[in-house]
Amino acid sequence: MMKIAVLADTHISNRASDLPAQVYRKLEDVDLILHAGDIMEEFFLRRLEKIKTVIAVRGNMDSERLKMLLPESKVISKGGFKIGLTHGSGHPKKTLENVKSLFSSQELDVIIFGHTHVVFNETIDDTIYFNPGSPTDKVFSAYNSFGIITIDDTIKVEIIKIER
Repeated sequence: MMKIAVLADTHISNRASDLPAQVYRKLEDVDLILHAGDIMEEFFLRRLEKIKTVIAVRGNMDSERLKMLLPESKVISKGGFKIGLTHGSGHPKKTLENVKSLFSSQELDVIIFGHTHVVFNETIDDTIYFNPGSPTDKVFSAYNSFGIITIDDTIKVEIIKIER
């Protein structure tokens, strides 16, 4: 079994100085961290990399340095499943449409995105679209959150609500 933490819109140094302790505790129990952008600064990416392997994409609010280092999107294979990772773009009401368009030529099991800060977990045409929300910013959401993907014979995504 493989466990993957899914983060997006952490906005460290802009919206928060660090992740909540609950997130760090969960990161110790995963095999991999996926980050769907808006990390903000390279130092925070490096901090995450000291915990576990990180696969990340750039977000619209990331520093110029991170925008140079990270791709707009990435597709990875884990446990026989294909996962697409991107931040998302445009008006929040169009983000899902933009994400679908970006990966339209590929058959993926899960597509992870951020940008809206709003949790989204829905299967559309046999693909799970998954936005873990933001662990640090509630500007568009009632609560902070992140995600966990569990892979064995199946792939399961879940939202973890951060308790304050």
